[in-house]
Amino acid sequence: MASGVEHRPAGPRESAQANRSWWDAESTAYYEEHGAFLGDSDLLWCPEGVRESAAGLLGPVAGRDVLEMGCGAAQGARWLTSAGARATAFDVSMGQLRQSRVLDARSGTAVPRLVQADAQLLPFRDASFDLVASAFGGIPFVADSAGVMREVARVLRPGGRFVFSVTHPMRWMFADDPGPDGLVVRQPYFDRTPYVEVDATGTASYVEHHRTMGDRIRELVGAGLLLRDVVEPEWPEGHAREWGQWSPLRGRLMPGTAIFVAERPQRP
Repeated sequence: MASGVEHRPAGPRESAQANRSWWDAESTAYYEEHGAFLGDSDLLWCPEGVRESAAGLLGPVAGRDVLEMGCGAAQGARWLTSAGARATAFDVSMGQLRQSRVLDARSGTAVPRLVQADAQLLPFRDASFDLVASAFGGIPFVADSAGVMREVARVLRPGGRFVFSVTHPMRWMFADDPGPDGLVVRQPYFDRTPYVEVDATGTASYVEHHRTMGDRIRELVGAGLLLRDVVEPEWPEGHAREWGQWSPLRGRLMPGTAIFVAERPQRP
């Protein structure tokens, strides 16, 4: 349990250890709180309710080799499997992967391959996948997100697509508060110092890393990927559900999510 919050450097190892432990401890409670919205078998891109079944950001998935990055309980990979994809899912947290097997049994759809791994060093061969998907998984929690982009480019086949969603970079400036206090700028947009929750001993128990919109684009381009689209979902009419900092109040005024669509170029 966090006893304090700091803005300080946190490297790859510290970030991975903290977030692995946090998700191990919270995996069951997280699903109990959000499972009804996430579903057991669904690729939900964001709290605004954008679902792959309607958005089609990945393009055709049937018969494709697809990797879900930072899969949590692998709801996305389960949906991909049911849609005819050959799905592989990985997460840094074994607690989350155990929760995935619970959902396999309950839904009747099992994810063929579940792997415990760090997104910064993917245990997959070059050009193994046609598609990589990450819905708030891995990328916000790693110190070297540029390295993650290079790893994704490595495991994608030429012409393959990478779609990932993260908290919209501008939200970094505001407190994680769904109410009026969450409308006041408190943190410089350009301050990339990580957000670190610490326990009573000062050990990091949760780490989140900020990148600007420009950072995200430069990381993709630097990895040799082509940026095809950036989707900033609007808050839907009639959507009253709060999720952490996401709320109708904030959603009507500013974007909460950014979804990036990129591709590995075809060979010349």
